[in-house]
Amino acid sequence: MKKPNVKPVNIKKVNSNDIKEFPDVLAVEEPLEIRICFTKNGEPQEKNISVTMRTPGNDLELAMGFLFTEGIIFSEADVDKVWHCETVEKEEEYGNVVKVNLRTGLELDISKLERHFYTSSSCGVCGKSSIESVSQNCSVLPDSSFKIKRNIISKLPLLLEDDQTIFKHTGGIHASALFGANGELKLMREDVGRHNALDKIAGAALFSHRLPLSQNILLVSGRASFELVQKTLMLGIPVLCAVGAPSSLAYDLAKENNMTLVGFIKKEGFNIYCGEERISPL
Repeated sequence: MKKPNVKPVNIKKVNSNDIKEFPDVLAVEEPLEIRICFTKNGEPQEKNISVTMRTPGNDLELAMGFLFTEGIIFSEADVDKVWHCETVEKEEEYGNVVKVNLRTGLELDISKLERHFYTSSSCGVCGKSSIESVSQNCSVLPDSSFKIKRNIISKLPLLLEDDQTIFKHTGGIHASALFGANGELKLMREDVGRHNALDKIAGAALFSHRLPLSQNILLVSGRASFELVQKTLMLGIPVLCAVGAPSSLAYDLAKENNMTLVGFIKKEGFNIYCGEERISPL
């Protein structure tokens, strides 16, 4: 069930001399509804737990990653089946609903399910009852020998850009990318939402049994929000790099949990906000 991730449109380009019409493409943004199926008191239950605005593609990874980074599941073994629902009521829902069948006997934190929040493509901590309800899922990263050289960090945005297919065509999309210590690109996902791109990385890691990602670096396009730090910690990633700046809450959470947080990466350098011990000289 493949849906397009770009949409052709006609635009008018304006300059000081004239106006001309040109064909262009936009990144597609559509809602994805995530439903979970589980058993409560011996009775089958189905619950819609999120609607997120996303770019179609890797939807099953997105659903799995979302459930993991929200602390609803703790491994791929907690899920029996994940699929696109084909018995939808409206035509526009076709391809935009994913069902996740949780394993029998999985104990759910009902308070997390009752949040029933809506997630926009650009939001931070939206719909959550409090910041505390998010941060309590995180755990302090252990001290380790994982290191990355300074010159590798400066190269990461260019390596990401070379692999961003949809961005090259539209210019209107975010990305998250997983790198090894030597700067080798291991995995990249794109989406109109920063947190969706990261959840797709999480889902891919779950499907391939790679968690925790303790020997990897995560690069995100744009800024580093509180929610991106939280999701990165849930994946066990020790180094989070951002093209833009972190927020104050992102910094606080990263520092509190022993994460290395880097921002404003350019060819000539970058800012280290915390965890500098993981970054070694050339």
